[in-house]
Amino acid sequence: MTGLGRSHGAITLVNAMPCGLGAAAGVKLFTEAAFTVCGREKEVTIGSDPDEDTKMARVCVAETYQSLGLKEPNGWTLTTESNIPVSRGLKSSSSACNAIISAVLDEEHRTMDETEMVRLGVRCARAAKVTVTGSFDDACGCQLGGIVVTDNRRDQILGRGDLPAELDVVIHVPPRKIRKTGLPLDRLHALAPQIEPLVRQALTDPWGVMTVNGRLISAVSDVDNSVAEQALAAGALGAGMSGSGPAVAMVFPTGAGARFVRNSGLTDTILTTTRGADE
Repeated sequence: MTGLGRSHGAITLVNAMPCGLGAAAGVKLFTEAAFTVCGREKEVTIGSDPDEDTKMARVCVAETYQSLGLKEPNGWTLTTESNIPVSRGLKSSSSACNAIISAVLDEEHRTMDETEMVRLGVRCARAAKVTVTGSFDDACGCQLGGIVVTDNRRDQILGRGDLPAELDVVIHVPPRKIRKTGLPLDRLHALAPQIEPLVRQALTDPWGVMTVNGRLISAVSDVDNSVAEQALAAGALGAGMSGSGPAVAMVFPTGAGARFVRNSGLTDTILTTTRGADE
């Protein structure tokens, strides 16, 4: 038998790196994982990006078995597929952790409280050193959908909200990757006084918050924010760099996202939609 797991994607509303508080909104990108206990070797295949390091995936499997009080099998195979680009600020690691843990649980016919499962994935991401903040906001956004506001220092959910409609999300994905080890942490931490007030507004004005956050984070990270400004001029509800970038997420009224892509001539884009809470 093969255990199956699935988690979605998310975009940044408030970047948690400056002050440890963050917010994210769910989108309908996804990661799927298939896990089978078999053989004598431990094999990981990352179908969407075969050159990616498999350390995080192996940590997820080992930590899930430990959390269940079970001995990790001597042999297993794990395959993941995703339409979330890696290392672009689009929560690929958080989504992958959630999906892999879900697949292991499914293979072992076990269940786990959803928030606790997310916390386990965050611990795995930290152990694999693929996150600076622990990315609890990202992991919750991927798994729970809607809007989530979190304290990443304590792995606590501070607030949740639904999204009022299935809105268009255009994501511009430049070819270069940004690794967490290359971030300007001192400059990001200096933004804390400007970022913290945004957290309190994330549930009531998510797209306005997203826009302000994107301008602040891109400026200190030396990432071009002109695509976001172009989208705002064309009627986007909100736009800004997602996570540590360089991807830029732009939220439009339903039907307007594809029109913006056509009219702008923008390339390297993904068109998806927002995802409601627990959808």
